[in-house]
Amino acid sequence: MVCQGRAAGHGLIATGRFSDPTAMALLRDGERTAVNRVRDGAVPGRWRERVDYEMVRGCAEMMVPRTVAIDDAVRERASPQVVILGAGLDGRAWRMPELAGAAVFEVDQPASQQDKRDRAALLDGAGPAYVAVDFGRDDLVEVLAAAGCRADVATTWIREGVVPYLTRPEVAATVAAAAACSAPGSRLIVNFQAPAPSMRVGQLVARALMASTGRRSVWAREPWRSTWTAGEMTALLARHGFTVTLDQDLLAVAAALETPSHRPRSLGNSRLMVADHN
Repeated sequence: MVCQGRAAGHGLIATGRFSDPTAMALLRDGERTAVNRVRDGAVPGRWRERVDYEMVRGCAEMMVPRTVAIDDAVRERASPQVVILGAGLDGRAWRMPELAGAAVFEVDQPASQQDKRDRAALLDGAGPAYVAVDFGRDDLVEVLAAAGCRADVATTWIREGVVPYLTRPEVAATVAAAAACSAPGSRLIVNFQAPAPSMRVGQLVARALMASTGRRSVWAREPWRSTWTAGEMTALLARHGFTVTLDQDLLAVAAALETPSHRPRSLGNSRLMVADHN
């Protein structure tokens, strides 16, 4: 769905600031149907298609400011290495010219990476190095070293969208691993969810809408396991040598970009921090 949101927003939302030509290419034919309807503004009459339409439209409103903010942070401090944690269908290794000379490592579960490889087969360019990891069990430092990631050069770490699906100990362990692999000048970009009473309600509504179409929720196998206040995340990063240089919510990013925000609470609860390693 993240990829669908980026595909829906490509060239239409925040024109000149957001672009992701890889997103549509990474989708399968059936996954493009709702995307094309959103791009055309063709609101379906049938309930099932309408639910898909609204979910993709809402996702696009979230993905555009999130992607722009992270891309800006990546461009601001170029690094010879980039590690994308929980990469999913991220297209940065192909679409960002600033990464052309960098070694890009995508970290994710083996099944997710195999699916990504199949989808990315037609994309031009070398793409990333795939590093299979289970964040709850594997030693990230050892696995990255075995994949050729060097701890003696500056690295940009991207943690987009994955934090809520990890427990607090797992989040802390991943930050510690990033710090252990970070030479001076490294940067950590982390997206996380702030705690809010409305968040649980929103999740229940989304699941109910999906159930009303006779299908299982796309989040049924991915429950949220942790939320963080800005202060808690800042303290965690500081304990591992990272100094926060930027802290903002996506609603503020969307306002600056003048992008749609039909779900302001969702945007406001999603935060982005940029922290640099001493």
